[in-house]
Amino acid sequence: MFLSADVLVKAVMIGLAFASLVTWTIFIAKMIELAVAQRKLGSALGEIVDARSLAEAQFALGPKSGARSGVLSAFLAAAMREARLSAGISSDSGIKERAASSFAEIARAEARRIRLGMGLLATIGATSPFVGLFGTVWGIMNSFIGISKSQTTNLAVVAPGIAEALLATAMGLVAAIPAVIIYNHFARLTKGYLEQVGRSSGAAGRLLSRDLDRTH
Repeated sequence: MFLSADVLVKAVMIGLAFASLVTWTIFIAKMIELAVAQRKLGSALGEIVDARSLAEAQFALGPKSGARSGVLSAFLAAAMREARLSAGISSDSGIKERAASSFAEIARAEARRIRLGMGLLATIGATSPFVGLFGTVWGIMNSFIGISKSQTTNLAVVAPGIAEALLATAMGLVAAIPAVIIYNHFARLTKGYLEQVGRSSGAAGRLLSRDLDRTH
């Protein structure tokens, strides 16, 4: 059916097959990425649970903390940088507010990073049925043109062309349905991971607050 289809219908089918390949590639890549990120961040949070200061927390994570803990290391580094830059300032609330602003920027950057590729999934899920429908409409239109040229209404003449056209709709659904399911699945997973990022931000904020209290 594919080989005998119109050139435009073939192009639609190839595009939908490529979209389906992209969907499953993103699925595999994001599953690995999210699993590794959650495991590393959870392990890092467990290592600093008994830390009494920012310095202790960074020591607990080790010299290669950036590779091991990712966003948590960034939170700790931002807190220490703000404490250093604010040395001599007596307003603890101002220091905490500036640190919280830095934490929010880090969290937003992490959210953008972890959601990379999800927009493409949403686009594939939303547009693939309509692309397949376009191929179907074009194929059926060609079938009706064939009817007018052959001067016959015999179903055997037009059925192959209609079947080829309907194949485009089927491929559109094959590309769209997994994309929508995978997108919703990742939306739940990323929400859980970002909650973990929020806990990391809170942990860094508490350590900064302890350090500020000790300076007094």
